[in-house]
Amino acid sequence: MGFAAVQQRFTAHMRNAAQNPPPDDVEERRLAVYRGLLYRNVEGFMANAFPVLRSLLADDAWEALVRHYFEFHRARTPYFPKMPQEFLRYLDERRDGPAGPPFMRELAHYEWLEAEVLFSPREIDGVVVDAESDLLNGVPVANPALSAQAYAYPVHRIGPDYQPESAPTEPTYLVVFRHRDDRIGFMALNAVSARLLQLILQDEGRSGESLLRAIAAELQHPQPEAVVENGLGILTDFLSRDILIGTRVAR
Repeated sequence: MGFAAVQQRFTAHMRNAAQNPPPDDVEERRLAVYRGLLYRNVEGFMANAFPVLRSLLADDAWEALVRHYFEFHRARTPYFPKMPQEFLRYLDERRDGPAGPPFMRELAHYEWLEAEVLFSPREIDGVVVDAESDLLNGVPVANPALSAQAYAYPVHRIGPDYQPESAPTEPTYLVVFRHRDDRIGFMALNAVSARLLQLILQDEGRSGESLLRAIAAELQHPQPEAVVENGLGILTDFLSRDILIGTRVAR
């Protein structure tokens, strides 16, 4: 066998020893060491990356899931920090394999999001804002190390004591962000605050008041001033949490 063929046979055996014989003349004791080492590295990394999901699955169900990933998924990157993202891609693309709870993919994404925001190269310090924040007349500036998501399941509440069998009628809006001191923050939003943050992230240079009046128009609210007043409270809360980092002059 050529070297490439030996490599392919070896890796096939590592992925599934029961279905793929090892290369000839390789001692079983050495093969067992490699099989155990490779699987334990992957399993341990996934357990650390998705601790809540791991806690919800029985040992045999978790092992079946990781082994199926280990055998069938073809990663696009060799870097360990990207492995959780590869696991998400596996959950998106797999056509068979061990069953899991209906919220499994969304829960895994939510757990991955914390690390994604934590290690994001985007920094708050590089964004220029006004010395004083005028949340109504100025343009609200979002934290660049932030991700806003809508989930079918309330993934931030899922744990051993709460495992919904079906999705609620209303989506769950969440924002994950990095504070100035590098701590990770989480906040659940309602439909209005989620829409406001979405408009801020579009960064069209509109003032806070303009954004709130646009939301009032979308809602066909009979008292736009009340929307502006309540919205100012949301903007102030965003600013206090570092979801917003300030304002800049409107165009």
